[in-house]
Amino acid sequence: MPNPRLTGLGGGLFCGATMFALACLDQLLFGASLVVYGVLFLPVCTLTALWVRRGDLVTAPIIVPIAFAFGLLPVADGGGGMGGELMGLVTALATQAGWLYGGTLVAGVITTVRKVRLMRRRAAQRRAAQAARPDIQPRRRPA
Repeated sequence: MPNPRLTGLGGGLFCGATMFALACLDQLLFGASLVVYGVLFLPVCTLTALWVRRGDLVTAPIIVPIAFAFGLLPVADGGGGMGGELMGLVTALATQAGWLYGGTLVAGVITTVRKVRLMRRRAAQRRAAQAARPDIQPRRRPA
């Protein structure tokens, strides 16, 4: 499995471009099925949360809902004109909110687990560094 490390912007571009491409593919193959679009959204959320850099972990749960809305543009059932397209997009967002919340939850859980593991690893490194240097006493806070 590749191990890319995307910045916050790179993660947003990856997620948005992938969702837009998958929506276009969904429209060609399945006639703009919103269920297929929602199912395809979940692995994209997972990959985005796994591939974002450690320093940009907070961006993944923010990126995925924006990418979901951007990707809906080709599959949203809009009427004629700008108003019809906007109404189709709003309707699709309202009816597919379960997929949106699910994908955001997946990204949030993965990034939270990654952040907790990172914090534990750093704490263990600090403890190991202090144990290796017994001449340095840990600072004590005044009571």
